[in-house]
Amino acid sequence: MPRAARIHYLEGKGESRREALMAFLQQLKGRPGLLDACLLSSPAQPGLWLVESRWESEVPPLTVPEGCQHWSFEVQAEV
Repeated sequence: MPRAARIHYLEGKGESRREALMAFLQQLKGRPGLLDACLLSSPAQPGLWLVESRWESEVPPLTVPEGCQHWSFEVQAEV
């Protein structure tokens, strides 16, 4: 499997954001360059949701759900 060059994080807070992030995750299926994506939650931070997606190259333009924040990172090193 190719290694990710970029990682995108999308964060939402509150139970209503879970559904929005789940829908966002489903819309990523089949996008060119997408390696994988997952919806994360933290037992230490109830109500905090995060979608992590890994890309072969540049993250394409994405429609971010209202009320969410997002960031893209360039992979610098791996172990």
